[in-house]
Amino acid sequence: MAKLRVGVVSPERELWSGEADMVIAKTIDGEIGIMPEHAPVLGILVEGGVLRVKGVEGGDLVAAVHGGFISVGNNEVSVLAETAELGSEVDVARARDALQRADASMDGESAAAVQRARARLIAAGEEV
Repeated sequence: MAKLRVGVVSPERELWSGEADMVIAKTIDGEIGIMPEHAPVLGILVEGGVLRVKGVEGGDLVAAVHGGFISVGNNEVSVLAETAELGSEVDVARARDALQRADASMDGESAAAVQRARARLIAAGEEV
């Protein structure tokens, strides 16, 4: 079976690149699943989304992705995130603290902070 070539980058660094069977990302138009031979797509990623890369050697990859773009074409998937963090890198205690602080605040910025904190916790495999 064909594989996808996947790259996940943020302005700070390349988070991951390799081959996978499927990529699932949340765009402003909804969740999208990409498999080999998918039609070309360009999408805008939501703030506080979770990216899942399935069928990766060594196990699935999960990352919290905050804004950016996903580009698909010729069995290549590029995720260009404004900010991103691999689930294995999330400081769970810090993310829980950020979620509690954002939940306690009731201003316009707190909704985005709640989404970011929830995405980080989900990427780390924690219940939210």
